Amino acid sequence: MVQAVLNSTKERMIKSEENLQRELGYIRAGRANASILDRIQIDYYGAPTPLNQIAQINIPEARMLMITPFDKTALEDIERAIMASDLGLSPANDGSVIRLVIPQLTEERRKELAKEVGKIAESSKVAVRNIRRDAIDELKKLEKNKEISEDELRTYEKDVQTLTDNSIAKIDTITKAKEQELLEV
Repeated sequence: MVQAVLNSTKERMIKSEENLQRELGYIRAGRANASILDRIQIDYYGAPTPLNQIAQINIPEARMLMITPFDKTALEDIERAIMASDLGLSPANDGSVIRLVIPQLTEERRKELAKEVGKIAESSKVAVRNIRRDAIDELKKLEKNKEISEDELRTYEKDVQTLTDNSIAKIDTITKAKEQELLEV
C-alpha cells in the first residue's frame, strides 16, 4: 500500500514536470519553434481541429515557420486562426503556404517573458508541494488505521520529501534553461 502511494506521488510529480515543459514550449524565444502553434485550433469543416493535423509545419530558417496545409482550401481558415490567436504574429499567405516570421525580441520583452517563465515555474512548484501534502495525508491515514507504525510513517515522509526535492530541482533546471534561452541575444 505504501509503495503504491510513493509510486503515485512520483508519477504525479513527473507529470507536473512534463506539464511545465509543455507550458514553456508555448513561450516563443525569438526562434522558430513549431510547438508555439500546438494550441491553435482550426474550424475545419465545422469541427475544431489542431493545426498540426491539417498541415505540415516546417522550419526553413531560424526565425521562420512554414505551414503547408494538406488541403489548400483550409489556407484561409488557418490564416484566420493564427490572426485570432494570442501569438501576435502576422501570417504571410502566398496561395499555397503560410509563412510566419518570428520577430527578434526586444530586451524589455525578453525580461518580461523571463518573469512569465518564473511564474509558470512557481505554479509547478506549488503543484508538486500539493502532491507532497496529499501523499503525506495518505501515509497518515495508513498510520491511523494501524497499517504502518509511527516510525515507518517518519521514514516514508522523508522518502516523499526526497521525491519533492528532486522534482523541484528538475523544475529549477528546466526553468533556468528556458530563461537562458530567452535572455540570450
